[in-house]
Amino acid sequence: MRYVIIGAGAVGGTIAGRLAEAGKQVVLVARGAHRAALAEHGLRLRVPEGPLTFRPPVVESPAELGALRADDVLVLAVKTQDAESALRTWGPAPVEGGGTAAERLPLFCAQNGVESPRLALRRFRHVYGVCVWLPSTHVDPGVVGAAGSPLTGILHLGRHPHGVDDTVRRVAADLEKACFEAPVVPDVSRWQYAKLLSNLANALEAVSGPVGDPRAEALYAQVRAEGESVLRAAGIAYASTDEERAVRGDKITLVPLDGAPRGGGSSWQSLSRGTGTIEADHLNGEIVLLGRLHGVPTPLNELLQRLANEFARERRAPGSLPLPDLLRLADAAVAFLQDSRGPRSVA
Repeated sequence: MRYVIIGAGAVGGTIAGRLAEAGKQVVLVARGAHRAALAEHGLRLRVPEGPLTFRPPVVESPAELGALRADDVLVLAVKTQDAESALRTWGPAPVEGGGTAAERLPLFCAQNGVESPRLALRRFRHVYGVCVWLPSTHVDPGVVGAAGSPLTGILHLGRHPHGVDDTVRRVAADLEKACFEAPVVPDVSRWQYAKLLSNLANALEAVSGPVGDPRAEALYAQVRAEGESVLRAAGIAYASTDEERAVRGDKITLVPLDGAPRGGGSSWQSLSRGTGTIEADHLNGEIVLLGRLHGVPTPLNELLQRLANEFARERRAPGSLPLPDLLRLADAAVAFLQDSRGPRSVA
């Protein structure tokens, strides 16, 4: 199988590099300065055992590849806000022997949130979810850092919306040879929703810095509690924190990397690169959406979604909102909700 990595950033670049190291054929899909750096210098992967460089083909569109191969596996690793554009581009791509990528090829959605597999299923027949536990960083063009050791990451895999098959087992076997643990599960969405709850901290970190201060941790606990309430109201199952701890154990330890410092998670990195967009609509915004559908208030997730989008749109520096200011905004958001739901006079 050949892996076409659509979005060779932090997650996609790490998966691509590790697969290439394991002897698998890889194609990188990237744009702009990142694509230019990959084409000129190769994929520079910083990992605990030292820097690695790989030189797989780099393209921006399917036309540059010609017809896709019948044994290609598409890995969608762009941010969720860019997923629709990528699906629209790659779905109609021709495949050797006839048909299109959307009709014939497997598509693995290796992204935060839960929206991309749903989007993909509108276009692709064979969609697979990936729950991504992969500490990785992409800030500079052509460079990706993955600090996890001895495992680079843990990637739960399964068909979307449910089930397993030979394709997912073969992909998992390749990943297992490439410094990943890749459990094949029939209910991958349970793991993705659990990861969604963890990712609700991404916007908090992006606007006010690492969630290490006890006050920030307390705020995140409230944000997560909103998310858990929403998922219960919606009847959506998710893996428990005990299940997550049992799977992770001490398999991934973060090791400081020369030349690729880890400043923050995926949303922090978007602000650091000044991309102008951020994934908050599909993380905190997913909770807000479900809350509105099921009558559960989510004032803190609404606040973080709004702030993260403002930071991205205005290209503000990550972590530049002082935590005390964020806490005051959070208190005000909760107080406004309580006031708006208070006793009403009867005419």
